[in-house]
Amino acid sequence: MLFFETILPSVIAVMTVFLFGCVGEIIMEKAGHLNLGIPGVMCFGTLGGCVGTSLIMSFYSDNPSSAPWILVVLFAILFSILFSSISGLIYAFLTVTLKCNQNVTGLALTTFGAGVVDFFMTMVDDTHFTQASRILSASLPYEGLGVFGKIFFSHGILVYLGIAIALVAFFILRKTKLGLSLRAIGENPGTADAAGINVNLYKYGAILTGSSIAGLGGLYYVMDFVGGSWESSGTIQGFGWLAIALVIFCVWNPAIAIGGSFIFGLLYLLPRFVKGIDFTMMNVFGLFPYLFTILVLVITSILGKRNVQAPGALGQAYFREDR
Repeated sequence: MLFFETILPSVIAVMTVFLFGCVGEIIMEKAGHLNLGIPGVMCFGTLGGCVGTSLIMSFYSDNPSSAPWILVVLFAILFSILFSSISGLIYAFLTVTLKCNQNVTGLALTTFGAGVVDFFMTMVDDTHFTQASRILSASLPYEGLGVFGKIFFSHGILVYLGIAIALVAFFILRKTKLGLSLRAIGENPGTADAAGINVNLYKYGAILTGSSIAGLGGLYYVMDFVGGSWESSGTIQGFGWLAIALVIFCVWNPAIAIGGSFIFGLLYLLPRFVKGIDFTMMNVFGLFPYLFTILVLVITSILGKRNVQAPGALGQAYFREDR
């Protein structure tokens, strides 16, 4: 019963951070962009969400509990999307318009995002973060549903939003003309361009959309997972790097990312529930997500199936004159 009542709900909570970052990265990689700046983008999403909640809660400073929950949720999400989109726009301008190296740009964005959020979070009014966190993490009524209710209905709105976004992303990428065009650009942008697809427009759209989704992971981490507290960007960056590894683990499939995020979340929390584990073994458990990712990469390489491989033009700048 401990697994169903305590461990499983906790795993679902932590998997949501991975899920937002992973789905956002998948969308960008499907357009041919390996964005190693996801940790930085998630930091920007954190900053934006905290600024948004601080602004709306300041209007109800006399009685924070009277703040309409819908406004708190909307301000948090919209500002998180705005800030993470700005970071995505920086990355898109450098890699799509100026053709800069994607790996170098992504790493620079991670460093920049971590520095920006650590600096500006000291200026954000955090007096109402705890109250805003209660609103964002408020669960659905599940009294009387027992263990089933504890597992599936004891989470905040962002958990269900993350799962919904993953399923919608899967449907769009696999079942719509928009998704087909995006995948075509990721495989061979020259051919897609010749077919009349606006390559740069799609790349910008994918990067901004993916960044917005990944940024929500940073918002969720602070305002739900840790209850509105802030110490530093270090932990968010750790989740961001694991989210990038998770993209390979789930073979660039947003639907599989839901299960993959659950596995990564279980591995992340497992040392906390194992009695008598020492510091060395905790570090060993921390290696498991990366080891499983390498194993999946080896297996998919052996199988050689196109639908489980990375996009053909991933990480490559597109020069139209070379078409």
